[in-house]
Amino acid sequence: MGCRNHYHVYVIELSKDVLYKGRFRKANPDYVTGKPCVYVGMTGLDPDVRFDKHKAGIQSNRYAQEFGLRLLPELYEVYNPMPYDCALDMEVELAIGLREAGYGVWQA
Repeated sequence: MGCRNHYHVYVIELSKDVLYKGRFRKANPDYVTGKPCVYVGMTGLDPDVRFDKHKAGIQSNRYAQEFGLRLLPELYEVYNPMPYDCALDMEVELAIGLREAGYGVWQA
């Protein structure tokens, strides 16, 4: 079976209320006030479907479910779709890049 390019990375904007969570603040010691807070993930589904599942509590991340506002496709569309291994690596790289840019980032 050939390599299937149907995996996606995605970024969800989180409410600034997530900054009141100690674990989130601890994971983002270099957060720049005013920058967005985001959740970065990867999925074999369309990012819109995955966002809806987060919000519905289906295999969801706690921060994405409770604080998720909307997808930020301008931060990830250029990378999608891709093979599974590439998506795993890109999820990490995207989170690192956003954190280095001062974003508050949660990555599961």
